[in-house]
Amino acid sequence: MSIKSFAAKLVAKYTQRKIDAWVSRPIEIQQEVFKELISQAANTEFGKEHGISEIKTYEDYQNRVAIRDYEGVRPYVEKILNGKTDVLWPGKPLYFAKTSGTTSGAKFIPLTKASMPNHIDAARNAILSYIHETGKADFVDGKMIFLQGSPELEEKNGIKFGRLSGIVAHFVPSYLQSNRMPSWEVNCISDWDTKVNKIVEETVVENMTLISGIPSWVQTYFEKLVKLKGKSISEIFPNFELFIYGGVNYEPYRAKFEELIGKKIDSIELYPSSEGFFAYQDKQNVHGMLLLLNAGIFYEFIKADEFYNKNPRVYTIGEVKVDVNYVMIISNNAGLWRYNVGDTIMFTSTKPYRVIVSGRIKHFTSAFGEHVIAKEVEQAMKIACKQTNTQITEFTVAPQVEPKEGLPYHEWFVEFEKKPKDMEAFTQIIDNEMRSQNIYYDDLIKGNILRKLVVTAVAKDGFNEYMKSIGKLGGQNKLPRLSNDRKIADKLNEYLEK
Repeated sequence: MSIKSFAAKLVAKYTQRKIDAWVSRPIEIQQEVFKELISQAANTEFGKEHGISEIKTYEDYQNRVAIRDYEGVRPYVEKILNGKTDVLWPGKPLYFAKTSGTTSGAKFIPLTKASMPNHIDAARNAILSYIHETGKADFVDGKMIFLQGSPELEEKNGIKFGRLSGIVAHFVPSYLQSNRMPSWEVNCISDWDTKVNKIVEETVVENMTLISGIPSWVQTYFEKLVKLKGKSISEIFPNFELFIYGGVNYEPYRAKFEELIGKKIDSIELYPSSEGFFAYQDKQNVHGMLLLLNAGIFYEFIKADEFYNKNPRVYTIGEVKVDVNYVMIISNNAGLWRYNVGDTIMFTSTKPYRVIVSGRIKHFTSAFGEHVIAKEVEQAMKIACKQTNTQITEFTVAPQVEPKEGLPYHEWFVEFEKKPKDMEAFTQIIDNEMRSQNIYYDDLIKGNILRKLVVTAVAKDGFNEYMKSIGKLGGQNKLPRLSNDRKIADKLNEYLEK
């Protein structure tokens, strides 16, 4: 055991004690976070407009501050971009994380001196929790790769901005700098294909032990390595021990990953976002990610099926239930106040509070009132792949409301890595699973409103070509799993199997 790995175990043990301390007091911790946020906001422009200095209780906060999405924050952000201080949070942000919103155009999410450490600490603690649980620490001696956006940043009125992953790259601790890959120069390459090819060149001769990134893009990296060397990933990197991912569900990719790697490998799921690092997987054999209640974020939740009601009930952490689909609302120490992140989550446990990401409140299929969510389609796809020995690269779902003949249906666009021997059986399994999970979908099938779903095969690399065509290939860009219209579907028709 090296000095570095021994030290990592000691730090992991110490860190776990601190985690256990706040996990044991979830409601108190959230109340403390709430009080601290309110005290900091009082003298900001937002705070003065909303009388935050007069807030004594959570109920006061609900009455004075409305829930808002990015459009409700945009006017304040524009003032900050124009040089004004003390707008949403004391002083001015350290950074803006720039994201490409689907409905609001570019979004600039503030990152402050108070909030930035939460992003760094959460990523570190996810790894330390793994070390503490498993006792495995040798991987800290090898090379680690983080597939991410460019760390090159722009600047306006003294505030730098860029992709969150690129900003975080500036905070890699000194003790990991010698282990970190790719090189700074390669990380700054903007063209994704060129970047991945250069990463392959740099890493193929290294002792890679930890690899991190969005599964679809890591899969591309693995495929290029396998093609180059004619070997599995575990043969190329015999000491590769840990895969860290976030952003999308890993399950649809797992079978293909294990085939490329050549063995099963431990993984850690993260739930990072420009608005905050919300959760990470703290146990290897427990479903769900530990919700970070002590990280400068105050959480509220609204049931997804009530979200568009006029006055939906809002729940705090002590009131939530497992297996309920909630929209997550946050207030944080970057100056976001009752902000709708857009994600839907479900609690898998309340002792401690663990969550899964079930989808996006705006990404669903409900052309007929069925309100299908990402969790349901991903679960159905996982089971169908397992039962038919099928492997997929990517998929997305859209409604077909006006078919040329027959009843309407859900169309599943799927890029196969390994096709099922019996496509009809594969389709039937997915449909059966959807009906068992979603009673509204089942009722529509029974009532002859919908017919069984249709699987449409996308050509090899078709999804990548589509993403490239809209300028969103690589980095942290993700294909929506669900749509409620045909905008994506109609474009995908250009990339189908011939």
